[in-house]
Order: sequence, then structure tokens, then C-alpha cells
Amino acid sequence: MTRAVDFLRTWLFFVPLMAVSTILCGSVSLLLSLFGFTQRRQIAIGRIWARSLLKLAGVKVSVEGRDRIPPDARCVFVSNHLSYMDTPVVFSYLPEFRFLAKKGLFQIPFLGWHLKTAGHVPVPREDPRASLRTLSRAADMIQEKGTSLLIFSEGGRTVDGKLADFKEGAAYLAIKAQAPLVPIALVGTRDILPMGSSVVHPGCVTLRFGHPIPTTGLTLRDRQRLTEGSREQIAAMLAGIPEPAG
Repeated sequence: MTRAVDFLRTWLFFVPLMAVSTILCGSVSLLLSLFGFTQRRQIAIGRIWARSLLKLAGVKVSVEGRDRIPPDARCVFVSNHLSYMDTPVVFSYLPEFRFLAKKGLFQIPFLGWHLKTAGHVPVPREDPRASLRTLSRAADMIQEKGTSLLIFSEGGRTVDGKLADFKEGAAYLAIKAQAPLVPIALVGTRDILPMGSSVVHPGCVTLRFGHPIPTTGLTLRDRQRLTEGSREQIAAMLAGIPEPAG
């Protein structure tokens, strides 16, 4: 009975209103870019869009460890990836940041327009050399503009809910920019919208911030160790194990 209710709720309520919110917010974001408004205004529109999706889906989010991030700090956030619902959660509750996301997302009408004009970074995953050049440009963006960036280091959503091996892109970016690497753990989004499912289930989600890992003085030779350290923190947060500072 609950599954039938969630199915009807998804397709008669959530999907139509999600489309309206995406079109409306995407159009406003595009207009802001055309009239020369700062990207910060577009990021604020993106946050409104994300929170509208969470509200429509019946998702309540609990945030833990937000005080570990210094105000206005530029950093690289690295996260696990469970569900399409991860995107509205991080858009809603992370300090201002830009995504490094697969290029295909930038081709979606309205959403893609916003991602492009708001300064998010498309990554051509099928071309390793182009991906490396993109990471280098993103590191320059952190240093020059003081922008924080977010990467889902598993390279895609997990199929079985287990934490997969991390790629080294986030560590490479943090070391190149000499910016802290901040692990974050998303808990519960897979229950809201599992991979392969088209039905949204209301529920509760937790967003946990780990301890920032400094990269000052590290070189690219340290990227594997940094990657493993961030993954260990996220694994501990997913398991509910307190992680000691440092």
C-alpha cells in the first residue's frame, strides 16, 4: 500500500511540480546571467530550487559538524554518492561552492543552463587528458576566486549502497590549490530515491561534515594517501563512528 501511495505521489505530485520548479528557477538563473548579475545570485536561485525539491519530496535533512568549516574558507568537498537526491541536499546545505560534474548534466535544459552560467565545472570523463586539464583549471579557480568545489569521488552513484573506491581527482585538486580537503557523508538519500528507481519516498537524510584535512606543503605524490584518508573519514561517518580531530 505504501509503495502504491509513493508511486502516485511521485508521478501525480512530485514530478510535475519538480518540472515547474526546475523550469522557473532555471529561467530566472539564465535571465540573471544575461543581465550581468553575479554568479552568487544564481547560486542563491539554485539553493531555492534544491530546497523546493526536498520539500516536495518530503525530505527532512539533519546537518552535523557544520561548525568544522571555517567561515568563508575555500576548500574542496569530497562526498560519497548514493542517489540523485544527493544533489538537492548538497545544494541546500553546503556553504557556497561549485560542482565538478559529468558533462551530460550540462546538456539538460534549464538545469544545464544554470550549471553552466553559475560557474559549475563540466568534466569530460571519457577523455582522461581533458579531465586532467579541467582539474588544473578548477584548482586555479579556487586560488584566484576563492571558490570552494565539490566532487563525488566514487565517480558515480553506488549500485548497492556500499562505499566504493575513490578516484584521486579531489586529492589532486586540493593539493594543486593548496586548499583543505573536507570529507562529507550523505546518509539516507538512497532510501529516498534508490539508483534505478523512479519512485521518491519521503524520509530523513543526514549530512555530516568531517574534519578538514590540510594540504599545505603536500605534493601530488601524496594524493593517494590523501584520497585514502578522506575515504576513511567518510566510511567512519557512514558507520556512525566518531572521527578524532586531525
